[in-house]
Amino acid sequence: MNRPASARAWVRGLEQRARRLQAETYALYLAARHPLTPWHARLLVAGIVAYALSPIDLIPDFVPVLGYLDDLILLPLGIALAIRLIPPPVLAECRARAAETLERSGPVSRVAGAVVVAVWVTFAGLCVLLAYRAWPNL
Repeated sequence: MNRPASARAWVRGLEQRARRLQAETYALYLAARHPLTPWHARLLVAGIVAYALSPIDLIPDFVPVLGYLDDLILLPLGIALAIRLIPPPVLAECRARAAETLERSGPVSRVAGAVVVAVWVTFAGLCVLLAYRAWPNL
């Protein structure tokens, strides 16, 4: 089944935006580890990158309309704020390193994945513990 030219162009545009978002997220990750990045920018970037790479969303994707709200609005707004907090020379250097890395193979960090999963498991465990303590007669 052939798609109309306008649909193919629209899909291509989305793919390009996704690649740019991936590169920008990785550049922010690199910027968070850069020694010249202010501590408050590091903290914000760490939260944004962890959330972007996390398999668990604030609002689950299966919830109609609202499920993609965090991915379409909150994440780009967080990225835009983080970009403003990082010094321009640091961001330019990190963007260049990210582009170079993504051209070669793409970033892979099993440690980062393990940390994200550990944080979410800990959060879920705390929620269960709090629920258990709140309703002792269950």
